[in-house]
Amino acid sequence: MLPRQVVKWILVFLVISPSLFPVSVSEADSSYWSAKKRHMKKKVHDMFYHAYENYLTHAFPHDELKPLSKSFTDSLSELGNLKLEHLPQHYNGSALTLIESMSSLVIMGNNTEFERAVLWLSENLNFDVDARINLFECNIRVLGGLVSAHILATDSANRLVQGSYKNQLLTLAEDLGRRFLPAFDTPTGLPYAWINLKYGVMENETTETSTSGCGSLILEMGALSRLTGDPIYESAALRALRRLWSMRSSLNLLGTTLDVTTGEWIEYSSGIGAGVDSFYEYLFKAHILFGKEDFWRMFHSAYLAVQKYFRHGPWYHEADMRNGKATYWQLTSLQAFWPGLQVLVGDIAAANSSHREFVHVWKKFGVLPERYLLDHLMLHPTEKYYPLRPELAESTFYLYQATKDPWYLEVGESIVNSLNSYTKVDGGFASIRDVTTMQLEDHQHSFFLAETCKYLYLLFDDSFLVDRNYVFTTEGHPLPVLSSWHDRLPEAYIPRNWTFLPSEKQARRASAMTLQVCPATSLDCRHRCQQVKSACHIPDARSDHRCFGDEECGVDATTCRRRTCSMAGYCGLWLFI
Repeated sequence: MLPRQVVKWILVFLVISPSLFPVSVSEADSSYWSAKKRHMKKKVHDMFYHAYENYLTHAFPHDELKPLSKSFTDSLSELGNLKLEHLPQHYNGSALTLIESMSSLVIMGNNTEFERAVLWLSENLNFDVDARINLFECNIRVLGGLVSAHILATDSANRLVQGSYKNQLLTLAEDLGRRFLPAFDTPTGLPYAWINLKYGVMENETTETSTSGCGSLILEMGALSRLTGDPIYESAALRALRRLWSMRSSLNLLGTTLDVTTGEWIEYSSGIGAGVDSFYEYLFKAHILFGKEDFWRMFHSAYLAVQKYFRHGPWYHEADMRNGKATYWQLTSLQAFWPGLQVLVGDIAAANSSHREFVHVWKKFGVLPERYLLDHLMLHPTEKYYPLRPELAESTFYLYQATKDPWYLEVGESIVNSLNSYTKVDGGFASIRDVTTMQLEDHQHSFFLAETCKYLYLLFDDSFLVDRNYVFTTEGHPLPVLSSWHDRLPEAYIPRNWTFLPSEKQARRASAMTLQVCPATSLDCRHRCQQVKSACHIPDARSDHRCFGDEECGVDATTCRRRTCSMAGYCGLWLFI
């Protein structure tokens, strides 16, 4: 049996009851919305195969497709900078886009093509190449793709030909995982950002890495350990994650870049975007996948700190980890993942608020620019591109799962129409170099098939998720929530190993996050029921907000700051006015 708290989070994850949230239109019996979903499902299906088949025709077995020139790039490593005649002998590419597409093929019901991909990779993929690769990218794209595909290949529901699969993908994944391990051989346990697959860490390798780069490895490497029975991969990733967490400031904030040999921060400013984003995501998802309370405690503290120091209304700016003061007021496209993470936490109102602002920017430009300056209400002068990113589609999918509000279907339709109007070309889907002119760039990133198309498809057809619980990695690869992967509860319970046993008074004065329940199920009914508005919200003791001391005041729903009692006897954020 799963621990009680984990069960609660799994119930929140992907299968949040629509009865808990107000639904503007009853769409269950609506023939209009059913027809709309079938139509949009077909459009996304066609988008995926237009991109996939062009990759197979013009780029396979290399990494990614260049749709304008109908050629290829080996973008995962420095090999992408070499001409074809200069590639290492016997090098035939890592087939990155094929690996990234495999779970999407299963979700769309194409088991035949999935099996073909499995067999080709089993016979041809080889990691013993002189190639310098980015550890983070290779982990989330290749290792994550192989581990997920192995799990899908061993799922009897996918009906691979009997005897055709004998754990070849897991063997490849373990080979790759072992090639990662020299990167962790540092004084701090924090891994190098770059490693050579054949020779390990090269001489004079850079020691600078990002928070995401060393704090977002636990899902893939943890899953590899659970599948192989060898704890070395999970231990390396966990050691790095814990060391990174120990470097947080007194405000529970982290920076963006650091030195892996000294353990010193290089860039103190950070937010929820590039360089940090998946760190927050993996803390929570690791708790779901592996059941460790350590992950939950870290995420709880980190999430509250984000809400306190980064949030400004529906937006999230960047701040200095040392003092919490705002540094950069900007929206980045990678931040659009945050509403989806908030859905998993159960913070639906906050997720919806931020998501609508991203949708507004999307509609303003036709797509989501890479960087938008909030303080000047203008595009960043150099980062005006859109590389087919999936984050807005991802959050739209999660919000629809949580609310069943058909408005999110309309958002998804708008995203699909924009992609077809502005980025579809004869040779696939091209990135946008400048959102003001819609000038195209010759690159179809593998994540377009791994994530963008996948989340849009699941928005309109979630049959793959029926009666199943999955955690999606930051690259969109599904990993199953299994009781056998969870930490076991102690055989005997003594005060030292209780998870929590709050008194009645403590339970009433705790936030939904502290109690690990969905905020929509939490009501304070001592005088009259007060709605809990966010995951960190604790209502004041009295519904009229009167008080005799600070202990009768709660926690603000928006800023997650503690309210205090004024001299006039009212609860509020008096210390921050």
